[in-house]
Amino acid sequence: MPVHIQNAEFLISAVRPEQYPDPVLPEIALAGRSNVGKSSFINKLIGRKKLARTSSQPGKTQQLNYYQIEDAFYLVDVPGYGYAKVSKTEKEKWAKMLSRYFETRQNLEAVFLVVDFRHEPQKNDIQMKEFFDAHNIPYFVIATKTDKVKKSQWNKHLSQIYKGLGLETIDQILPFSSETGEGREEAWEVIAALLEGEYDQ
Repeated sequence: MPVHIQNAEFLISAVRPEQYPDPVLPEIALAGRSNVGKSSFINKLIGRKKLARTSSQPGKTQQLNYYQIEDAFYLVDVPGYGYAKVSKTEKEKWAKMLSRYFETRQNLEAVFLVVDFRHEPQKNDIQMKEFFDAHNIPYFVIATKTDKVKKSQWNKHLSQIYKGLGLETIDQILPFSSETGEGREEAWEVIAALLEGEYDQ
């Protein structure tokens, strides 16, 4: 999988399974708290500034946003969780939509669980990880905003994510910065391994 992407396009915002694209390509989903930087991750990964729309308003993404990368795979940005200003009814609706997607999408290869490198995993992050464990869904942790943390503090922050999520190995965490490009090549290596069936969680 080349790091330089020629063809990447937004396909559709979907809410129900009948709106999902035909499962002809493998799929990698992005899950994370609102405002953790999923859209910025997508843009830096693909090398485009505005493929995924970023917003200063957390909780704005309310559908599954599908992107087709080359003719190789779908990248799916799922609604961010944990935003306090969203109503309880809306949260329940999102939870039902996400559960249905994660449990039934047969071409889903893995999920990137996106967390904020600066902070300990939140309750929602831990619940999401436990959901993936319970449903045998492979996942890999992307820790964004590493440019906000001094290098001398990285081991401390990696350790708190590792312990907070109860991971089997610290190698399940990839430090990433949408500002500096830190971790971009490594993210593509993980994606390539996933698509080739070589990723062993």
